[in-house]
Amino acid sequence: MTRGFDSLWEALTPVGRDGRSGGYRRFAWTAEDSLLREWFAGEAAARGLDLVTDRCGNQWAWWGDPDVDGPGVVLGSHLDSVPDGGAFDGPLGVVSAFAALDGLRARGVVPGRPIAVAHFADEEGARFGVACAGSRLLTGLLDPERARALTGADGVSMAEAMTRAGHDPAWVGRDTETLRRIGTYVELHVEQGRGLVDLDRPVAVGSAIRPHGRWRVTLPGRADHAGTTRLADRDDPMLALADVVQRIRAAAERHDAVATCGKVTVEPNAVNAIASQVTAWLDARGADESRVMAVVSEVIAAAREHGGTVAKESWTRATTFDAALAARLASLVGDAPVLPTGAGHDAGILASVGIPAAMLYVRNPTGISHAPQEHADPEDCHQGVEALTTVAEHLIR
Repeated sequence: MTRGFDSLWEALTPVGRDGRSGGYRRFAWTAEDSLLREWFAGEAAARGLDLVTDRCGNQWAWWGDPDVDGPGVVLGSHLDSVPDGGAFDGPLGVVSAFAALDGLRARGVVPGRPIAVAHFADEEGARFGVACAGSRLLTGLLDPERARALTGADGVSMAEAMTRAGHDPAWVGRDTETLRRIGTYVELHVEQGRGLVDLDRPVAVGSAIRPHGRWRVTLPGRADHAGTTRLADRDDPMLALADVVQRIRAAAERHDAVATCGKVTVEPNAVNAIASQVTAWLDARGADESRVMAVVSEVIAAAREHGGTVAKESWTRATTFDAALAARLASLVGDAPVLPTGAGHDAGILASVGIPAAMLYVRNPTGISHAPQEHADPEDCHQGVEALTTVAEHLIR
């Protein structure tokens, strides 16, 4: 089973890798995404699984018929990345799911209910700005009209990108047929932090996802010549941005939350011109909703002082996974620790609409994620596959 994991991982590793940074650029509905989809379809075919693509572009590889004998057990994650992201965030879960099915067959397990591997589309939201877009569309948490109109930095809308990739954007929306096939969903993921490093454990079970959201901050200014305009005559929104960013950090510290400004666009974005407008994106998360909203309130006030506006782009309430299911998984894995996370996942989206969902985390020795330094040791990955296989075997009895 470990050799199967290693060969799967090796085949996937080159897709979308950037030669300069060593990170990955696997964005939704691009050529790289098409290669990832072809890889998934090929692995499904190699195992004799039934491949289904739902209305929203998520892929499902079924062992058994969920329409006859379901609902079934689903294992999976996503394959897309943030810009220059790490290799493990998402793909580790999909590769481990295929390896777990191989492990079940090696153990001679005959499923008592259908089981599938899932590949969720556009989890990171790197191209169109909405995280977990595939699962949000599937569950009806993202309005189809809004989704089709979302536009990336290249000026291409999600609808246009889907069409170019061969998926009809008119289909997207809540897919009740797909949802009723899912009895339980288990997502394995590399840990995005140092919880397991501190505990010196290879695998953990997820307990909850903390509330998190994204807001667009727009700060106006006046374009002018960088060489001839006196400092006193300038209306430079970059100065406003600097102030707002500093206040984002101070507000996060004050309210015991985390908040980030990691994306900025500048107009006209010329070296020798004063900017006419700056748009920045706030990502805010915390242990509870009140902490996050306290940070956002301070950012709104800071933006208004500079004549700016703040608009909410996405918001996900705190998600608590089924406690009984988490406890059962922890026991099956060998009394594994149970940990919360500040990172959003498709498992959280499914759980928020009442689907029993759980997560397994594999130790990340660097503690770094969304960067090329993200890592998981092969031995820990193999233990993650063993844990997922054991969990799957228990759930499909």
